[in-house]
Amino acid sequence: MNALQSIATANGGTRAAGTPGYRASRDYVANKLRKAGYKVTLDPINFVQSWAENSPPTLTQTAPNSKAYVPNEDFFTFPPSPAGDVTAQVQAVDLTLPPAPTPSSTSGCETADFNGFVAGRIALIQRGTCPYATKVRNAGFAGAAGVIIFNEGQPGRTDAFTVDIGEWRAGIPMVFADFAVGNELAAAPGTTVRLKVDATLKLGTDHNVIAETRLGNPRNVVMVGAHLDSVPAGPGINDNGSGTAAILETALQMRLYPVRNKVRFAFWAAEEIGLLGSDQYVEGLSAAERDRIRLYLNFDMIASPNYAYKLYDGDNSDGEGSPAGPPGSAQIERQLANFFDRRGLGHVGTDFDGRSDYGPFIAVGIPAGGIFTGAEGLKTAEEQALFGGTAGVAYDVCYHQACDTTTNINATALDVNADAIADSVARFAFNTTAIP
Repeated sequence: MNALQSIATANGGTRAAGTPGYRASRDYVANKLRKAGYKVTLDPINFVQSWAENSPPTLTQTAPNSKAYVPNEDFFTFPPSPAGDVTAQVQAVDLTLPPAPTPSSTSGCETADFNGFVAGRIALIQRGTCPYATKVRNAGFAGAAGVIIFNEGQPGRTDAFTVDIGEWRAGIPMVFADFAVGNELAAAPGTTVRLKVDATLKLGTDHNVIAETRLGNPRNVVMVGAHLDSVPAGPGINDNGSGTAAILETALQMRLYPVRNKVRFAFWAAEEIGLLGSDQYVEGLSAAERDRIRLYLNFDMIASPNYAYKLYDGDNSDGEGSPAGPPGSAQIERQLANFFDRRGLGHVGTDFDGRSDYGPFIAVGIPAGGIFTGAEGLKTAEEQALFGGTAGVAYDVCYHQACDTTTNINATALDVNADAIADSVARFAFNTTAIP
């Protein structure tokens, strides 16, 4: 983490995607792994370098009726939507209409929401409880030719507006519409619309760092990941120099172990602008390559100053937000919990809310789990009783800020979680029989 801080300091205070600070971070990690004997690949990914809208978008019903919606009032282009002009039937995706009293829609949040979706249609998706980027990603996997996301419908959640979601799909125009537009289109199944976006999207290239053990069964891959980039505002030492450092040190310490299963360490690019590194990596895998990945472990922010030991809720026993992870996720959570239980340390669950790099793996059915110590959310009184710290204060008051430096970590949380990570990686490196 000191090395990552030095890199940021020498490069304008940041290690964000597309900056010299990110490239220096990439090279630092790759060189360490190469010297340790790993097979290292710099895996290219694209990110948005610039985006500009050339003219207002078009959203028009063409059949069975004709109606034009007002651009930049009834609907807005989703930056960074690529240019596209498609006329196709609209197909609703798991809508909650009329809307629930409180925000709760999971429309488009799961790949299963698109079961029965006809490729080439325009996906009509409702705003709700998961990131817009997750909905767009799943629509892309389902073969949508365009995406209309509309506001959910509760008071304060009816109007359209512009919001940069960081995610794009080649050739798929995307817009955000108000509730009235979405409700009207949903009420008339089979409606055909023309959706057009006129924009110029320029992409840059960064690299994931992928390192793989030379030994181990290549048909049984244990994958371990942490994002390497920071936000532009700061050096990102807790977010996510902490996870990066922990899995890098785990890799260096186990370099001589004759593992039974192949272990693949991933240091993701461009997580902070839409999970781009992990998303494009998973999308680029063949079905056979995905099938060889037995599980994915994700470590993002493991040393928050006002920490809680949070384990991803693989079995949905908390009953909050997203459903359980793919089969095997519960067993991952249990193994991590065993580490804390054996040491008499408390732990709580945290929802698979789609905000970190496990998202693309879950989307294709790969079981996942991991540790998280909290971001901008406020610590509860119950968590204060378990972990100490201060209730009612953010887990990380420097989240996504310039003050996320080497002074912004809790050494106890870092030490405990680094051991938990090493423990889980080593156990799965030798034995995955608990995973279906």
